[in-house]
Amino acid sequence: MEKEKGYKIHSVKYNLIMNVILKMSSFIFPLITFPYVSRVLGAVGNGKVSFATSVIYYFTMIATLGIPTYGVKICAQHRDNKEKLSKTVKELLAIESIAMLISYLIFFVALFAIPRLQEERTLMLTNSATILLTVFGVEWFYQAIEQYDYITFRNLAFKVLSIVLMFLLVHKTEDYILYGAITVIGTVGSNVLNIIRLRKLVDLKTKAKLELSRHIRPIMMLFMLSASTMIYTSLDTTMLGFIQGDADVGYYNAAIKLKNILVSLVTSLGTVLLPRLSNSLANQDMALFNRLIKKSFDFALILSIPLTAYCILEANDCITF
Repeated sequence: MEKEKGYKIHSVKYNLIMNVILKMSSFIFPLITFPYVSRVLGAVGNGKVSFATSVIYYFTMIATLGIPTYGVKICAQHRDNKEKLSKTVKELLAIESIAMLISYLIFFVALFAIPRLQEERTLMLTNSATILLTVFGVEWFYQAIEQYDYITFRNLAFKVLSIVLMFLLVHKTEDYILYGAITVIGTVGSNVLNIIRLRKLVDLKTKAKLELSRHIRPIMMLFMLSASTMIYTSLDTTMLGFIQGDADVGYYNAAIKLKNILVSLVTSLGTVLLPRLSNSLANQDMALFNRLIKKSFDFALILSIPLTAYCILEANDCITF
């Protein structure tokens, strides 16, 4: 069966280890790069890149709607049926493609209409490649079929590549645009491999009639949820960039990086369990579903409470480190 699929489903424990390694890399790699980039680019250069990244995040969210979460759920339900899975992937890609075109249209209008964005037009255009690579990277598909080893190894390879490029190419303050491009490579550059591999795992040439409308309601509900989440996770950096300036964003971003890394560690098991939960619901295995939900809550509490207490008590040393 696994040969027919072209991939292997690993245990939850294995997937968790892979996902934790991936999340830890998000902690280790900035520790390697941040001191160097801070010295070379300074607070202003760092702030410019952080501001551009936060702005592009909004347009990426519009382009992907609620599909990063919904795609994992719906594809996990159909992963045992290649025909249904292929049809679903094509439908979601079609919706994302339409949303991406709308997102890019709004982006270009904003780029030429808002003076603050015009100041860094080249950097904004460079970072906008994130929108395209995120949409066609179909990360949600690989999460749905639980290919966390593939996701992890691929991401690690491109993170290493981005570090090598950074040390080779970023040497002075004016190189912040290059650093922005390298950041895109490190975060979503590996999605190019996803696009290439996708054709081997699903039949994109299927002639089944596409039913886009059946996905719209759940996608929009999840989009509104992600939009509300964005208000307190990303709006702060964007507002600071508009109100104060690049230097303030650069200083603020140091603390935010630490917070984001720890949050990703706490939520790592939930990410791994989502496809397994969706599959157990599709198979009406409520005993497994309830057991996995309990494990997820226990894991989050065991990690989050000590980490929160430690960061409050040792805030100065954390930032210094």
